Amino acid sequence: MTIAEPDSLDARSYHHGDLRRALIVAARALVTENQDWTFSLRQVARRAGVSHNAPYNHFPEKQELLAAIAADAFDTLRERLLSVIAPIENPRDALVACAHTYVQNGIENPALYRLMFGPVLPTAKVRPAVARDSGYRTRAVLEEIVLRGARSGTLAASPESKEEIASAVLSLWSAVHGLTMFVIDDIAGSTIPVPVLVDRLLRTQLDGLAPR
Repeated sequence: MTIAEPDSLDARSYHHGDLRRALIVAARALVTENQDWTFSLRQVARRAGVSHNAPYNHFPEKQELLAAIAADAFDTLRERLLSVIAPIENPRDALVACAHTYVQNGIENPALYRLMFGPVLPTAKVRPAVARDSGYRTRAVLEEIVLRGARSGTLAASPESKEEIASAVLSLWSAVHGLTMFVIDDIAGSTIPVPVLVDRLLRTQLDGLAPR
């Protein structure tokens, strides 16, 4: 399993005013390297090269830092999705490309993926606003492609129906998210290469959403 390289950080040379970002990068690097989030704020401070009290200026509770890491990870995923679909005009091809990038993103850093979607963040079943909003912005990439597909007739959903667009998005995202979890938990139960699984999954999903 490949773990993505964390963002680069010169731990002792962040610019004044960038402390919050430096702490997020340091904490995200710890998640990536250790594949868990059991570190302390003191460890994050040490990694960022600041005093052990410095994190509390921006993150009074560790949970707030974890939410910021998840939001940062969603932003990274969004940027990757936008980059891969930029040259693709056909909505169906764009959705397939998104699916491959999405699954690869989860495989590269399972702990970060679990932090983004898992139960560690919700408080009283409500996800922190910073992570929730970043997740919505990421989902909007998929929504835009589905809307293009509906307008072009590639997908059966009506572009005028928010409910149909939302249902199509949920169907696609649920399938790809489920496959990602199966792969990173090694319970897919298949010897078929992951890229082939992604292609077959998307073909099944898109055939189901195709106009009759």
